[in-house]
Amino acid sequence: MEKFIIDGGEKLYGSVEIQSAKNAVLPLLAASVLTDEQVIIRAIPRISDVENMLRILCELGCEIAREGDAAIIDSKNAVSHEIPAVLTKEIRSSIFMLGSILTRFHRAKISYPGGCDIGLRPIDLHLSGLKKLGVEIVEENGYIECSAEKLSGAEVVLDFPSVGATENIILAAVKARGRTVIRNAAKEPEIVDLQNFLNAMGAKVYGAGSANVVIDGVERLHGVEYVPMGDRIEAGTFLIAAAACGGEIETQGVLEENIAALLHKLRENGCKIYAKNDKIVLQSDGRLKSVPIFETSPFPGFPTDMQAQYSALSCVARGTTLVIENLFETRFKYAGELKRMGADILVHGKTAIIRGVERLHGASVTACDLRGGAALVVAGLVADGQTAVLDLSHIDRGYGDFESKLRLLGAKIRRVKI
Repeated sequence: MEKFIIDGGEKLYGSVEIQSAKNAVLPLLAASVLTDEQVIIRAIPRISDVENMLRILCELGCEIAREGDAAIIDSKNAVSHEIPAVLTKEIRSSIFMLGSILTRFHRAKISYPGGCDIGLRPIDLHLSGLKKLGVEIVEENGYIECSAEKLSGAEVVLDFPSVGATENIILAAVKARGRTVIRNAAKEPEIVDLQNFLNAMGAKVYGAGSANVVIDGVERLHGVEYVPMGDRIEAGTFLIAAAACGGEIETQGVLEENIAALLHKLRENGCKIYAKNDKIVLQSDGRLKSVPIFETSPFPGFPTDMQAQYSALSCVARGTTLVIENLFETRFKYAGELKRMGADILVHGKTAIIRGVERLHGASVTACDLRGGAALVVAGLVADGQTAVLDLSHIDRGYGDFESKLRLLGAKIRRVKI
């Protein structure tokens, strides 16, 4: 077990290079089994979710080599269509393997996926979409078993623009016979990145980033060398931290349009923001005014993955903020920990009322999930005194070298063993 020790109150200055996006890299790794040629993914982030996905690929029979920041995947000898339950319990994104394993082996067996405990995340949309492509599915004893002698293109209408379901259906359709059309598809930038990756392998995927995605099946895919997009959630976390603490930082590697909803709110808070190409500069005096309301929604709306961090900022902004969480019903688990630091938060169902206080104070708090853990780090950076953030396993799922990057910006944070 490890924890962060944070001595708060320091302003943040400097430049930070943003890692490749966790939510882009994981489906790309899943897609690597679609070809028996070598796939090289560069700028792989050193986070536990990626390591667990690489372990899953090894269990399928893929050969994995690491060369600097690159992962080299050779799946020509992959033989297994089953993912061990011990691994699927560790990582939610193991569900992405369903579509790609079905495409490769025409059958797949997986237990229900794990990941952060932020509420129900049913995979019905994934399964109903796969059924449209001709997949037979049996669910029993905690496992999902799928089989399809041949996958055929179809029209799939999603009841909700689910990122995971959109990506899984794309992975199942790239070599299916005929055309697949996904309507009410999710529009997240990571889906565009998956489309670009697959098309570089010889796929024919069109329309990612819009509500309608078209996939024309191809006979085969070839190897590829690829650099994933930058992590908009990591960039947002650093920008939120600088806004709360005060100072001036620059993020490198994320486009303004990919986090426009957050930048709009930070400007409302009183921050000055300048963006050019993939660089974003934020200036803050640390004396923020609250925004009256913000609510999470699918892209291009405010991301649920930045709700906790932005709520931590709202705890020290002047005024009252109403937070509405529209995607996950237990995403406010961090609120009780922030209250230990002096935050004024009232949670009721999917809403929270945050009354800004003049200052937070250091305390011992525990990360309950990935983004909630990041919110506690933001709170610790702005708080008076010393804060201990426990259970870093959650934070390590999505942030690589988190404390090192923060120290380069002037934060007083260190990782210690318990």
